[in-house]
Amino acid sequence: MSSLLPPLREVIARHGLSASKALGQNFLLDEQLLDRIAAIPGDLSGRAVLEVGPGPGGLTRALLRAGARVTAIERDRRCLPALAELEVAFPGQLRVIEGDALRIDPASLFREPYVIVANLPYNVGTALFTGWLGGEAWTPEWTSLTLMFQQEVAERIVAAANTDAYGRLAVLAQWRSTAKIAMKVHRSAFTPPPKVMSAVVHVRPAAMPDGVSARMLERITEAAFGQRRKMLRQSLKGLPGALDALERLGIEDQRRAETLSVAEFVGLARELS
Repeated sequence: MSSLLPPLREVIARHGLSASKALGQNFLLDEQLLDRIAAIPGDLSGRAVLEVGPGPGGLTRALLRAGARVTAIERDRRCLPALAELEVAFPGQLRVIEGDALRIDPASLFREPYVIVANLPYNVGTALFTGWLGGEAWTPEWTSLTLMFQQEVAERIVAAANTDAYGRLAVLAQWRSTAKIAMKVHRSAFTPPPKVMSAVVHVRPAAMPDGVSARMLERITEAAFGQRRKMLRQSLKGLPGALDALERLGIEDQRRAETLSVAEFVGLARELS
């Protein structure tokens, strides 16, 4: 039955779904493109997948076609009837949870490792991403993240030190995981087209460095990049012990945050943990 699904445009028109600006929605309708996104995490047949903000279910269809068992969290009630049609078309493969993904712990939804694949709503994408990367417990229950962001945000996630895009997001994404841009998506692929280009980021967890507190690393990067134009002696002086730790590590205190590598930030967090 899944092969007889009506085109997405038809589903959107029939259910009167227009993308909500307040919810940061932009719908992707190109089925070939959606299949390519669903292929990024690798073979999904029989795998548990979490999708956030499925909207009318474009990416959901691609994931289901790839054989995934999808749990989708959607807070926009208007989209639920369209998603219910997919539950019928792919029996036993889809469960839809109405709710706010920022308030749901994904680990509570699964009893097995899972992957997260989502065309994230623009207004909550970064908050969800940092939440999934945070916390002291590591490795996480998710085995990979495949997430669509505005291209500018994607570039901040994969940025190297000493570049304009490098900041807190890069350190938090790279200190215990690997992040790469898997594909770029032109604004014309969306309905309505957003003002900016988009990109899909693929993240895999890596080993966590020994003796480092995630919370401490968050505090250091918050302080250092919160005043990124200032020297470290200025931006970190409010953090107890930070200036002494810089000295012990041989990091000059007149450097600025964007010149420190991820490894230097990790070393600093280890000294202070």
